[in-house]
Amino acid sequence: MSWTDMQPLLYDNTLDTLFMVWWSTFWAVLVGIPVGVLLHLTDRGAVLQNVVVNKVVGAIVNIGRSFPFLILIVVLIPFTRIVVGVSIGPTGAVVPLAIAAIPFFARLVEAALREVDHGLVEAAQAMGGGTWTIVFKVLLPQALPALVAAVTTTVITLIGYSAIAGAVGGGGLGNLAYTYGYQQYETSLMITTVVELIVLVTLVQLLGDLVVRRLAGRGTRGPARVGLRRARRVTEEPALAAGETV
Repeated sequence: MSWTDMQPLLYDNTLDTLFMVWWSTFWAVLVGIPVGVLLHLTDRGAVLQNVVVNKVVGAIVNIGRSFPFLILIVVLIPFTRIVVGVSIGPTGAVVPLAIAAIPFFARLVEAALREVDHGLVEAAQAMGGGTWTIVFKVLLPQALPALVAAVTTTVITLIGYSAIAGAVGGGGLGNLAYTYGYQQYETSLMITTVVELIVLVTLVQLLGDLVVRRLAGRGTRGPARVGLRRARRVTEEPALAAGETV
């Protein structure tokens, strides 16, 4: 197959891959962040400690992560048809891709939030901050570089999953490599597809690393540190005053 013949195939299937990865990442982030926050908040010693809720949500997440993606696609065929009306093609592949990515990303979110200094949370609580304040003013801002790294990892994983989905009718570069490269012995097209997938993964990783470095360089812990010092003054001053009157 000549390069002229390959170009339209590569262009169309690249767009299909980007479509699948974009929308599955969107749903993974939209649903995965609340799930990850819930897992963190209900953990032992956390703001909303609730062992039952944490165990139930954690079990659901673990079940979602335990399915091999190829099996998950097959299992979700009836559900995918109900949701989007089709079970094949890029649109049909978004549903299993998103469902596979949500528990994966949720665990990454939980791990990122766990790394936030607990003293900052205590400072927010000392200043009268409620759960929403702690989540949106402390946890998520402080964990932002790690969350961006988590999104990067998820996107790279989804690029690989999209290739698997393509091999079973999902479209995209995986379908191109399987249909033409494997079944029709177009070795040059398969090599080109593999190289393109490598380039996509590399670009995503470089972009993610750049954003993480920029965010880390801003010193996101600075404002929270100031809040911690203020909270300490608020809690220490009454104690000092009481000591002076004794």
